[in-house]
Amino acid sequence: MEFTLDEMREHLAALEARISEACKIAGRSRDSVKLVWVSKFHPAEAVENAIALGATDFGENRVQEAELKFSEPRTAKDGSRVRCHVIGPVQSNKLKKAALVADCIHSIASIEAVEKLEKVCAAATNGQGKVLDILFQVNAGEEETKSGLDVHEAEAFLNDLAAKAGAAADGKSENFPHLRFRGLMTIGKNTGVPEDSRECFAFLRGLRDKFLAKGGAFAKFDQLSMGMTLDLEVAIEEGSTMIRVGTALFGERDYSKPVNDPV
Repeated sequence: MEFTLDEMREHLAALEARISEACKIAGRSRDSVKLVWVSKFHPAEAVENAIALGATDFGENRVQEAELKFSEPRTAKDGSRVRCHVIGPVQSNKLKKAALVADCIHSIASIEAVEKLEKVCAAATNGQGKVLDILFQVNAGEEETKSGLDVHEAEAFLNDLAAKAGAAADGKSENFPHLRFRGLMTIGKNTGVPEDSRECFAFLRGLRDKFLAKGGAFAKFDQLSMGMTLDLEVAIEEGSTMIRVGTALFGERDYSKPVNDPV
């Protein structure tokens, strides 16, 4: 059952205490970790409540649902524009819609997707173009049920991407001028034990650091999207810059009443 506004406020305070304590232990500032409210399967009213509590960034798994809630601009409590993150795998035929509604896509795992996103973003806003942040998903836990780049092939993929990007400087590239390569994303191991995810989170940080140091097209490659409700402390200790939290903030989802076309 979904939380009321007052319940959301209470749960947010508890979550913020966890994040702040994890940052303190890791010797990091609270501002170094962005909270992405995962609003999938929650109605627009829940999003409005979250905005009233100061939420600025929302994550959606399904493109149709992201369109329903975020096609029209929303303003955050601090006056900034609310940002939509598409965090689930995106089918090739949904990439265009994803690129147009999202400010950031976390789940890219192929060169073909990068090339298609570039074409879509170049033609966006009546040809004026749109700059889109993208992260590359790595299956760092090596679980068959998870999407993303194979952990043993991720570095080769990024090297191939660098070659295809062409001449690049300060995070901008010749062949993908409308895309910003911002970092990596992974999902922790589904064992119920947060510590089990530490190794894959550390791997992701090392891979991110290696390519950030290269500069060029990777000069803005400073983001790590990792950590959810159960394992956010471990993720923060290992360098996460974005944690993705849903149920702990919104309450239980009602999957029997999807708020978008599930096709």
